[in-house]
Amino acid sequence: MFTGIVEELGEITAVENLDDASRFRVRGPVVTDGAKHGDSIAVNGVCLTVVEHEGDEFTADVMAETLNRSSLGALAAGSRVNLERPTAVGDRLGGHIVQGHVDGTGEIVDRKPSENWEIVKISLPADLSRYVVEKGSITVDGVSLTVVDAGPDYFTISLIPTTLALTTLGIKQPGDPVNLEVDVIAKYVERMLGDRVLPASAAPASSSAAPAQEATK
Repeated sequence: MFTGIVEELGEITAVENLDDASRFRVRGPVVTDGAKHGDSIAVNGVCLTVVEHEGDEFTADVMAETLNRSSLGALAAGSRVNLERPTAVGDRLGGHIVQGHVDGTGEIVDRKPSENWEIVKISLPADLSRYVVEKGSITVDGVSLTVVDAGPDYFTISLIPTTLALTTLGIKQPGDPVNLEVDVIAKYVERMLGDRVLPASAAPASSSAAPAQEATK
């Protein structure tokens, strides 16, 4: 489990494309300190397993499902990436519960800089919009962020100077893809409620009927 607090801005040093997978070599002096085979490291929000570790670099295999579901397939040697090691039991949860299991990708739509922060608008896949709420949590390229505004096909985030300087979100431009992981608690709640959560089409038409529950499907 991760918290979405990026530890360092690393770099892809090599990509080996296989038949149905890719092998990445990643440089990250902080996250490789004490790393060993089998450890987990989040790369742009995707939980990867350390295959080899030498010096300040590690290699990780990325299967086809991950390449298809995330933006990792667009990475090449020289790409900058957000890196985070799993949180240790007993540590402070600085961000929110992040699994490193990407739900889909969005795209930077617009950036509006101001004196002390920057508002970034990101497109949102239709099947994920029901999990994103104003002032809720979302993970973007592995960064735990608070949603400022949530629309049907977009959301906005506000980035402080530290986030802009120390993560890929400071260099991504309109048109660039980003990995999205919604709050896992929302998905569990939806699964447990099941059919008790009514779709919008099932809402009563009469104003005298009992109010329908909020649609989530």
